[in-house]
Amino acid sequence: MTNVRKEELYKSCKTYIDERLSRIQGRIASLQEALTSESKSSAGDKHETGRAMIQLEREKLGKQLAEVQLLQERFKKVPLQNKSDQVIQGSVVYTTKHHYYIGISAGEIIVAEERFYAIAPDTPMGKILMGKSIGEKISFNGTEFKIKKIE
Repeated sequence: MTNVRKEELYKSCKTYIDERLSRIQGRIASLQEALTSESKSSAGDKHETGRAMIQLEREKLGKQLAEVQLLQERFKKVPLQNKSDQVIQGSVVYTTKHHYYIGISAGEIIVAEERFYAIAPDTPMGKILMGKSIGEKISFNGTEFKIKKIE
């Protein structure tokens, strides 16, 4: 049986990805529309500069889109149901300092009035937590804390 908090954290991360993807796709569609209307204009150098700026923005958005799609693929590998005595991908980790969800980097998430930080296993904190067990002490940025619980 899955933990309700873990399900909520998982859903929040999925929503984070979906919203980010939707925003980028919307901006790409707007740029495409701007490029089309820019093509109908014939104002010489100004026209070419406008097209170049739109193209640069499209390239930037294309990179962001690729990043989000990669994030989506990585998130598909995060198990919703897992049980381990050690911190693994998909774990909810309670420490004496903060609480973490090991999945993707999606920032702060509040579930049942508790603050969690959604982090990826390859982030500095994720690397420190991965493989650790309940009771282990951890030091990060000069602060020492202890793992209280792993779900």
